[in-house]
Order: sequence, then structure tokens, then C-alpha cells
Amino acid sequence: MSLIVQKFGGTSVANPDKIKAVAQRVIRSRKEGHQVVVVLSAMSGETNRFVDLAHQMQPIPDPREMDVLLSSGEQVTIALFAMAVKAAGYESISLLGDQVKIITDSSHTKARIKSIDTDLLNRHLDSGKIVVVAGFQGVTADDEITTLGRGGSDTTAVALAAALQADFCEIFTDVEGVYTTDPNVCSLARKIDRISYDEMLELASLGAKVLDIRSVGFAKRYKVPVHVRSTFTETEGTWVVEEDDEMESMLVSGVTYSKNEARITISKVPDTPGTASRIFTPISNANIIIDMIIQNTRAGEMTDMTFTVPRTDYARAMAIVKEVTAEIGAESVSGSENIAKVSIVGVGMRNHSGIATTMFHVLSKENINILMISTSEIKVSCVIEEKYTELAVRALHDAFELDKLNQPTIEV
Repeated sequence: MSLIVQKFGGTSVANPDKIKAVAQRVIRSRKEGHQVVVVLSAMSGETNRFVDLAHQMQPIPDPREMDVLLSSGEQVTIALFAMAVKAAGYESISLLGDQVKIITDSSHTKARIKSIDTDLLNRHLDSGKIVVVAGFQGVTADDEITTLGRGGSDTTAVALAAALQADFCEIFTDVEGVYTTDPNVCSLARKIDRISYDEMLELASLGAKVLDIRSVGFAKRYKVPVHVRSTFTETEGTWVVEEDDEMESMLVSGVTYSKNEARITISKVPDTPGTASRIFTPISNANIIIDMIIQNTRAGEMTDMTFTVPRTDYARAMAIVKEVTAEIGAESVSGSENIAKVSIVGVGMRNHSGIATTMFHVLSKENINILMISTSEIKVSCVIEEKYTELAVRALHDAFELDKLNQPTIEV
């Protein structure tokens, strides 16, 4: 008997009828002989409703109380699901993060999983129950409720699959898998049958919303095969697995974009040892993630420092940077929220030259100016003006012929 973990997102369990339909889908897996652990998100829209309520109480809600509030959404869903399974004649039990002992650190609203106790889960599985676990939530060693941040239910599911040594983890969502780009932007986007952990990590970090990046990190670390598929069809989805030779033959696997970007520039920064640390340490201490960094040397032992932060953290980052600028004796600070990041990803980049050049040429032909560039072994990212995002995505998707399974050699 194989063990599988199945995760269903908010749109899959948006109302009682959909919860009943998910229950029937899980029961079918049970009838096929699988042991099943189900991870559920809150009903679609519930988390946003709770956030709105919180802001009616406090302009900046207390993080601890936010976790207590937000975690209640999953509690409702798992209880209703267990009832639906029992009404269909099967045994089920719903468990909260603290009951399972999903132990996290103490970073409220963005906690990270440290360990999972599987004893209770295994006892219920061995007794023949369909076990349903609240996604997105955990508990500290001091019994404080925590939540894992947006996309945290994916992380819960893959972490449970790793801890239980499940055969695989299925992530059910409202799309049929991972696509070569956003189908809403490019009608020629093609579903990918298999993609490597590394490629999926890059895609998730660069704006693809199908899987949370932390869940992919868990999957890679513990070699958990992840099957991303639709709740509403029986179609095979996308398998996120270890890299193979066929993947390396593809020059580019996908094009992705992120509009949650903002750029900050500090002009005439003293070019002395320790200055970068003085700039970025307080930003890091505020839990603001820095992405791209560019330093341009100027005459007179001065430099300009430009970097990107999530647009949602732009105001906080600017306030911190303005204070630091005065302390270090820099001239000025400027910024922009009207930018986006467009990226190409593919393990084939390791063994093929000219891919970055092709990207730059394609953007140039569309008269799109590149503001910043970042690269890794398997990705190239360009910051551009936000208004050109969709044009850039479609042009790159077309240039690399991602609608085709076999890509030709690219010539500039």
C-alpha cells in the first residue's frame, strides 16, 4: 500500500459542494489502495477577509494575533472535509498544526518548519483513517500558533510527505500543471510534463505562482516527487522531479515574470569597506528580501548602489534606506515601483552558449530597455519597465519556441 499526500488549495474547497467533490476524489484514491494524508487551505477568499478584519482593529496588526486569526480558516475547512468523508462512509480525522506537532520557528506570519512529529499521523493511518491536516500553520516549541505565509499550505504538504516518506505528493490547484509561461499572458503557453527541482525553484522564486518556493526546496532536499495537477479534471499534470538528460536538451523551459518589484538607488555612496554591510543589515533585520544588487563605481571614491526589493516592502525599505543614507554620508536616495522582472529558466543553459544574448536581442527588437540584469547557471533575469511586461513575455516565449517540444538552435 503506497502513501500519498494530497493538497487542495482554496479554490478547490471554496464552498461546501466543492469540499464534497474533493472528499469524493480523495476517497477514490483510498479505494485504489493508497493511504492518504490530505492538506487543505482555507476556503477561497477567507484569508483576505481575515486580513481586512484585522486592519479594522489595528492599522498594523499584531503579528502574533494575526497568526491566531489567520489559522482559523484552515480549521473550518478540515473539519468540514472530515465530515464529508464520514458522511460517505469512510473514517477520517482532522488535525491542526499543533496537534500534529508541526514545529516552527517563532517568526509570526512567515514561520519556517523545523520538525514534524509523525507518530500521531502514523497511528491514524494505520487504523485506516483518511487523515486531514490544516495547511499553512504550525506551532512553536513554546506552544505559540504560527503561520507559514502565503503559499504555506504547499510547504505543509511537501514537508509532511518528506517526514512520512510518502511515495509522492500531489498539489491540486485550479490549473492543469506548470506551463512554459502564464497562459493568461501568452495563449501559446504549453504544459510541461516534467521539470527539475532546480528549474521549478527558479520559476517559483521569479514569479511563477503554481508552487511555493519553500515547498520546492523541501521536495528537492528530500527527493519528494511532486505532481502538480488540476482538481477539476483527470488530466495528468506536471511532475517536479530530479533532473534527467531529456531536460538538459531543452534550451529554455519557461518564461516567468514578477510585478511585485521595486527599485531603490543610493547615489554617491562612500566607497569604503563596511559600507554595504551598513546599508543592507538593517534591511535584512526588517525581514525584507533583497534580490538584485548593482554597484557602479564613480570618480572620487564614490559609488552608486541600486537594488530591488518586493514592492510590498518598498515603503518600509525606503524609510530604512533614508536613515542609513544620512548616517553614511551618501548624497541621495531615489526609487521606482513601476518596474517588473522578466526571466528565462532552463537547465539547458549550463551547456549552451548565446541564450542570454538572444534574450537581450529579443528585448531590443521590441524596443524594451533593460534596467538591471541578474544571472545564475540556469536563469537570466532582466528588470524592465512594468508596462512592457506582457510584451516581453510573449516575445521571449515566441523566440525560444516554447510552444514546441523540440527547440531549435537559436541564432541571433
